[in-house]
Amino acid sequence: MRRRTARPAPLRRATVLLLALSMAALALVALPAQARETDPARAAAAQELVWTAGDGITAYTSAPTTAVAGETTIVFENSAATGNTTGMPHTLTFDTSDPDYNNDAAVNIMANPNDAQGGRHEVTVTLTPGTYRYFCAIPGHGTMQGTFTVTEDGGSGEDTTAPEVDASVAGEQDENGAYLGSATVTLTATDTGSGVESVEYALGDGEFTAYETPVVLTEPGEHTLAYRATDRAGNVSDDGSVTVEVAEAPGGDVTPPTVTATVDGEQDDDGSYVTMATVTLAATDAGTGVAAVEYAVNGAGFTPYTEPVMVHAVGDHTVSYRATDNAGNSSDVGSVSFTVVEDEPGEPQPDCPESDDRPLVVVGDRVTQVPNRTDAHGCTVNERIEDERAWSSHALFTTHVRDVTAALFEEGVIDQEGRRKIRNAAERSDVGQPGNREGYERIFTGTPESRDRWAHVGGGAFELNGDGSMTSSTTVAGMGMLWFPEVRYEDFSLRLKFRDDSTGSGSANSGVFVRFPRVHNHPQETRPEWVAIKYGHEIQILDGAAGDQYKTGSVYGFDLVTRSEAMPTPRGVWNDYEIRVVGQHISVYRNGLLINEFENSPGQLFSPPRSDDPGTDGRQNDSGYIGLQTHSTTDTISFRDIRIRTL
Repeated sequence: MRRRTARPAPLRRATVLLLALSMAALALVALPAQARETDPARAAAAQELVWTAGDGITAYTSAPTTAVAGETTIVFENSAATGNTTGMPHTLTFDTSDPDYNNDAAVNIMANPNDAQGGRHEVTVTLTPGTYRYFCAIPGHGTMQGTFTVTEDGGSGEDTTAPEVDASVAGEQDENGAYLGSATVTLTATDTGSGVESVEYALGDGEFTAYETPVVLTEPGEHTLAYRATDRAGNVSDDGSVTVEVAEAPGGDVTPPTVTATVDGEQDDDGSYVTMATVTLAATDAGTGVAAVEYAVNGAGFTPYTEPVMVHAVGDHTVSYRATDNAGNSSDVGSVSFTVVEDEPGEPQPDCPESDDRPLVVVGDRVTQVPNRTDAHGCTVNERIEDERAWSSHALFTTHVRDVTAALFEEGVIDQEGRRKIRNAAERSDVGQPGNREGYERIFTGTPESRDRWAHVGGGAFELNGDGSMTSSTTVAGMGMLWFPEVRYEDFSLRLKFRDDSTGSGSANSGVFVRFPRVHNHPQETRPEWVAIKYGHEIQILDGAAGDQYKTGSVYGFDLVTRSEAMPTPRGVWNDYEIRVVGQHISVYRNGLLINEFENSPGQLFSPPRSDDPGTDGRQNDSGYIGLQTHSTTDTISFRDIRIRTL
């Protein structure tokens, strides 16, 4: 997983400058009608593409499906003439973060019937062959999205040209051209029409399979590798092939690595894993050392293994795995099979000291590689370590950890190596040290009394459940926020669990607000729920592929986390979420792994532009409140186990 870090100040300043120039460009094209008619940029554009919007928040009222490559005037109209009778704002935003689509046209236009241009705006861009994705970036308008295809020749717009595929071979060769020990075949596909959908290869007489990573050939002899590609319009290239001869490396490492797999998680009486199974791979090589470990789930393509694999979907699963050493030797493919089942509804939760089912054991802020297994009573290793409670001294905490790990070892929950790693992590942690003796305060435990400590503003509502959680209402409409008015926090670590309980095809859109001022009687904003939106930071929750470009872990409007970086899970799965705010630095952890870091330095503008947003200049708060967003009746989200400690 790629670790996101705050961008250096020069890049931030450059980003601000570019955004400012973009806003200036929008202002220049948003001229009165007679001025637009003589605008040289518009006159020079080869074509005009028009999007329109109205009162609806599920789809644009009209949008193009095809275009021709070249200079283009993009028109977005959201006005009374296009059916907007309520003043509802919409944006036309081109996706520039998804590598599956063209990302060379930065279009971010906000329009409403009451703006200075009457809801009609234009901007000129240069389109290139391929497919562009567009969407509305207003929260709750996620289904307003689509794609259009750009062709080179300006024909019907239908892509009828197959992709092109090339193969390159790398490795050390002898004087006869044979590759010593191993040869690595890399495939590259391009498509100037709709874009490449997939690449496949086949060895010898074998079946075609998905190409994910370069193919390493280690068996001495001659090999023929066939390949082909398919674009998004369904065009398939002719089969290409490359023939490679591999010779045995004299006196080299010819022994492949050894790979083992372990599966962890809470199991029922039948041995099935309840809600989730975690697969951990370990590879060793006594020769040149392990170069790479890969895995594949249920027959999909192999992908690099970097962290334990969490499998959530209910059903039978097979995880395959292999490893390659630095001499190019590949192990045979191994596999492990298991079944994941749903948690029994209404099943009482075990009486554990804490609530912590992250996949790996974490002691304080020290992440070990020890699986967070469950004991015979249903409590995890993390829960028995109790690093969230108050400890009067570090020595007392480490003594407790030694006793707990000794008991867990005797029970067979951890092995000797796991016990050593956990004890070392406890010794290096700051739990019980001066400045970290208070532990976490539980500010929502699922009881009515803990819920009464919170206050609701704006639309929507949260309703208590019998299992200690609360869920956003599916009947009370509107966007609102549940906030905790008792404490204005400075530096803190906030931990909670969230679950996407949305129905239908969409995913829940929600978020956690941090560092916002008191919501009532704010001098610049009369809507209490919007005080948090405009003068605090929203840490996004959204796992769906469609809709808003800001996915789970994003600092909304400022720091983008893509869907792959967000480590999404299926609906109905509880996720551990930790947000640390220290000074103006925000760190976001999901299920124990860091997925984003953001430096709240001044001068950053909200993106896509929002006319009344103060940017980070209006968010330079040294302290503030925390809150939970309810977005709409279809964005059903649940929260539980909310706790916080000051840092």
